[in-house]
Amino acid sequence: MQDILINWAPQETRVAVVENGAVQDLYVERTLERGLVGNIYAGRVARVLPGMQSAFIDIGLERAAFLHVADVHVNGGNGNRNDSAPPTPIERLVFEGQTLMVQVIKDPIGTKGARLSTQISIAGRMLVFLPQDDHIGISQKIGSHELREQLRTRMNTLAGKPEDGSPYNGGGFILRTNAEDATDEELGDDIAYLRKTWGAIREKSFKSPAGTLLHQDLSLVERVLRDLTNDSTQSIRIDSRMQYDQLVAFGTEFTPGSVSKLVHYKGERPIFDLYNIDEEIERALARRVDLKSGGYLIIDQTEALTTIDVNTGGYVGARNFDDTIFKTNLEATQAIARQLRLRNLGGIIIIDFIDMTREEHQSQVLGELRKQLARDRTKITVSGFTQLGLVEMTRKRTRESLAHMLCEPCPTCEGKGQVKTPRSVCYDILREILREARQFNPREFRVVAAPAVVEMLLDEESQHLAGLSDFIGKPISLTAETSGSPEAYDIVLM
Repeated sequence: MQDILINWAPQETRVAVVENGAVQDLYVERTLERGLVGNIYAGRVARVLPGMQSAFIDIGLERAAFLHVADVHVNGGNGNRNDSAPPTPIERLVFEGQTLMVQVIKDPIGTKGARLSTQISIAGRMLVFLPQDDHIGISQKIGSHELREQLRTRMNTLAGKPEDGSPYNGGGFILRTNAEDATDEELGDDIAYLRKTWGAIREKSFKSPAGTLLHQDLSLVERVLRDLTNDSTQSIRIDSRMQYDQLVAFGTEFTPGSVSKLVHYKGERPIFDLYNIDEEIERALARRVDLKSGGYLIIDQTEALTTIDVNTGGYVGARNFDDTIFKTNLEATQAIARQLRLRNLGGIIIIDFIDMTREEHQSQVLGELRKQLARDRTKITVSGFTQLGLVEMTRKRTRESLAHMLCEPCPTCEGKGQVKTPRSVCYDILREILREARQFNPREFRVVAAPAVVEMLLDEESQHLAGLSDFIGKPISLTAETSGSPEAYDIVLM
């Protein structure tokens, strides 16, 4: 069973999904940094790049967004979907200055602009509406083939699709997993809502200039009811009366089954203190994750990929070393799956399990990893062990990770994760003094540096400092500066 806690403030919304007393998922949305995925814009083609089969689209953001030919909707498909014919080049599909209705399918990440599609989709409670299509799709997670065909037949009737194959332009639909037990009335309400929403978007697009936001996806609080609530949800507690009232109104219209689970939290303690969630967030930003057995993970996130290293640490509980390694790796699979969700790590992920000599141990660990990852809502692909004993996997990345959202590179080390030693800085200073003594003729050189550097120049490096002073024939004085970087220094000509 799960509980959902919502901590709301005007500037930030935080959601924690708790199962059996442990935080399993974290979501953070900041008002000024709200994600763009799902937003629909009137865009203007700024530049077409035939060599990359892409185009840059101006949608009113700081950086131009990116549209690849594979995401251009063409006559009920897209530029690359028809395998029987070569794909249509992008320069024949769009042209500079053209106005297009586009939807964000991936948020801007790092230096990359948002990724777009001209295939519009609008998510409802149980359905996803594809207004440019006429296909009825069913989630593969729904039951058997027979049940999916029954649902498809019902949807064809509810959507008003003619059985004789005559023209139909009512749009396509995809049934989400939670539509498996939906009544005709519930599906019909969703169809009406989605068509009404699309009608408003189209009407706005006809009279709006390029760069206009035509439709914005639901807020995080509303998505809790639409996407996160299920039969196992016991309660949804929110600490804002205003947001509670708005959620009740939203839920009554779109997710009536979840309204009874909504609770306005009035406790004196902050709602996240109930399960020490703030401490959990701090741990989710650390490199090291301790396992209950005494082992630990080291997680490093880089621009290209994320690496996870598994270590036995102080665990010596098994009868022999092979069993110790195996049990540590098994325990690590659960922690890895949970950390991927908590940190929202995406892209390429490399896991370095402790080397296992027995193949059955490898297959059991890989099987347990896949089992733990199966509960993840995000698309994941896991490969087997490589020749080097590493597990390669990918996790779809649609928004910034928790660390990228809450943190920034250290200004001292500039994101390197390390700084020069005081001795290295001392030698940089000695070289710089010698370089400047060849160009200038001051009365004195004054060095302003970090206290640890000044202390080393006065102590262990005092002989070298005195030797340099004699060599250049000028006195060298030292001043400690406590407020700067340990690598920073300045040489003042007196």
